[in-house]
Amino acid sequence: MRVIAKSTIKNFWENPIYSDSQAALESWYEEVLKADCSSPQMLKDQYRNASICANNRVIFNIGGNKYRLVVEIQYQASIFWVKFIGTYVQYDQINVGEVNEY
Repeated sequence: MRVIAKSTIKNFWENPIYSDSQAALESWYEEVLKADCSSPQMLKDQYRNASICANNRVIFNIGGNKYRLVVEIQYQASIFWVKFIGTYVQYDQINVGEVNEY
């Protein structure tokens, strides 16, 4: 899979407030680069805790459920677009199907 964009993820963990997310986000990034997620079912088979939502959006719990990462997936093209990264509290304030912070 391809992730658009790693710089978005890196900018998040470089913020001193969220620096504790670095290891978990780097781990997620390296893992999804190797993933084969050509369908929602394949994604769910590999990431049982991921939540599949409307508009090809998927929510990943990061850092022991401290952070949420929302991506839009184009399954046929094997692309993850980062749409939101934030804390659990920040996540509760967004509309997952429409959020597009990046």
